[in-house]
Amino acid sequence: MNESHLSYLASPAWAETLRTDLLPWLRRVADLGDDVLEIGPGPGLTTDLLLETTGRVTAVEVDPDLAAGLRERLRGSNAEIIQGDARTVELEEGRFTAGTCFSMLHHMESPQAQDELFARLSRLLRPGAALIGVDSLDTEMIRQGHRGDTYVPVDPDTLEARLHAAGFADVTVHRSNAHQFRFTARKPAPSS
Repeated sequence: MNESHLSYLASPAWAETLRTDLLPWLRRVADLGDDVLEIGPGPGLTTDLLLETTGRVTAVEVDPDLAAGLRERLRGSNAEIIQGDARTVELEEGRFTAGTCFSMLHHMESPQAQDELFARLSRLLRPGAALIGVDSLDTEMIRQGHRGDTYVPVDPDTLEARLHAAGFADVTVHRSNAHQFRFTARKPAPSS
């Protein structure tokens, strides 16, 4: 992640946007339960919000420096910070009451890597658990902000099919503004 992008994601302005825009939507769309998995927290402003809405957060961050900083900042909280690739780190399958991906999918190296993550999340979530996410639309402004970064935008028009292929149901995808889309999905509960 380039320095200006990282600086913005740790800024008070971004924290305020998350608090006034993301948090109300998050509370409206799903019950997160008491054991949430967050993928790609970066500097952790979304982790802070999740800690306000659930009992426990496990955040998986691929960047060693960001993971170490977040681990130190949240020491003593109900957050466990794991450094590693969420597609392969050791986590108990069927454990989590919800999964979240906030503005991180486009930092993955390929659509195939994104699909691997979706399939892994399907295995890690409990039956009936929600997957909730936000990512950026492919606009010139967003591309400029990612100069020098890995930038593989997710096409919101194909995301529903990709999440179904990974094992999710009840998928919704909608554009939330000129620069972002939001999505929700649910791991199906077993038929009785």
